[in-house]
Amino acid sequence: MLKGNKGEWSEIYTLLKLLSEGNLYSGDADLNKIQDLIYPIIRILRTEAESNYEYIFNKNIVIVSGNNEEIKIPIEQFQEQTEILLENIKSSQKGAFAIPEIEEFLTHIKCKTLKAKSSVKTDIRVVIHDLKTNTQPELGFSIKSQLGSPSTLLNASKATNFIYELSKKLTEDQINEINSTKNFIDKFNKLENFGVKLKFTNTEKPIFSNNLILIDSYLPKITANLMLLFFSSKITSITELTEKLRDFNPMNYDLSFHHNFYEYKLKHLLTDIALGLMPAKVWTGKYDATGGYLIVKEDGNILAYHLYNRNEFENYLFHNTRLETASTTRHDFGHIYQENDKQMMKLNLQIRFKK
Repeated sequence: MLKGNKGEWSEIYTLLKLLSEGNLYSGDADLNKIQDLIYPIIRILRTEAESNYEYIFNKNIVIVSGNNEEIKIPIEQFQEQTEILLENIKSSQKGAFAIPEIEEFLTHIKCKTLKAKSSVKTDIRVVIHDLKTNTQPELGFSIKSQLGSPSTLLNASKATNFIYELSKKLTEDQINEINSTKNFIDKFNKLENFGVKLKFTNTEKPIFSNNLILIDSYLPKITANLMLLFFSSKITSITELTEKLRDFNPMNYDLSFHHNFYEYKLKHLLTDIALGLMPAKVWTGKYDATGGYLIVKEDGNILAYHLYNRNEFENYLFHNTRLETASTTRHDFGHIYQENDKQMMKLNLQIRFKK
């Protein structure tokens, strides 16, 4: 019997929902449908173990094709099963759970697993009919669901640690006082009282720094300053943090003509993370066989954000993400330590979607 959490079940829900509607609806930065951006779905591609299946629209019938066999299923069955699945996902508690009511139907349509491999960003592939260009491109999507806990955009790890040097040396007692303080705002207030500022030196993993530099040569320093604003305040929203960063202007950009330097560069960072950049792997700038996100909203509707509509995709990421504090012990950050003759502190970058 298939078991999964709300996020994993949302991948199957997305397949059934798209097949029950037959259209891909684009969304704006505020998770509203863009009325004139609707793409008819030609077919959906899904990989199961070693087999590939196509779900093909043919009027009111979906044809499931794979392993040299075809199954024809009325659209109404997908609509019925979609409603059952949504009700179960919404009513279930946290953790893994089964949904026996739809088990037989999933077996019938060749769904034996709930989610795609974690090694790839693409959860589902959709062939659409672009009415403007009269083409049928194959689009890859990562699925993000609001039915469960908010998803992460960038997972914390030691590779996402940023290293800072203290501007002046502290005594052993002062270091112990700061290191024993768990709350980061209190920690930064004490650093300020001691007359100490943190100056970014590098990321813990050079690969991550190089990945950022590939996007923009100043991006490591920009991101490091964004994190300082986050850890020293109650602000978590990337939108609000970017506004504070612009006011602070650590890069001394010429803002007299109102160029959105920080917003522009951070949008590019979020987009590249969404589409393939991983901190511990060399980033070449080539998107990981995917072109966007499908967002499963709390009401069950699904909106598409794709590089087809890059501005909307970037705006969605920028307005719907936040920084959060990961585990300090697991990822080894947040305390002052000695390195040669210098006193240092690490801060960690983790990005999560808003609820």
